[in-house]
Amino acid sequence: MESTIKADSELIAYCGLYCGACSKYLKGKCPGCRKNEKAQWCKIRTCCIENNFHSCAECKINPHECKKFNNFFSKFFALIFKSDREACIHRIQEVGKEAYAKEMCEKGSMVIKKK
Repeated sequence: MESTIKADSELIAYCGLYCGACSKYLKGKCPGCRKNEKAQWCKIRTCCIENNFHSCAECKINPHECKKFNNFFSKFFALIFKSDREACIHRIQEVGKEAYAKEMCEKGSMVIKKK
């Protein structure tokens, strides 16, 4: 059963993707990044949890220069989803996590697409 997209800053993944608009999340097949205990392989998630960050938007390191943010798996996922996670992080920094969640909800998108 598919639910509707809602604006919730707790559905922002640590890397900036918006789980609240993900088809797997909406179909109940994924709990979202924050609650996904199986995602311990994700270096971004681990780093944010260790540093008590809501997302990489709170980190002082530029995402473009961060080796955890730009590792092989994150680049692979960015390619698959055609996502610009760095743009997502910068947008969170610009407008805040609540406004970002609302924007992504209104767009019905889990990513800001690469240009």
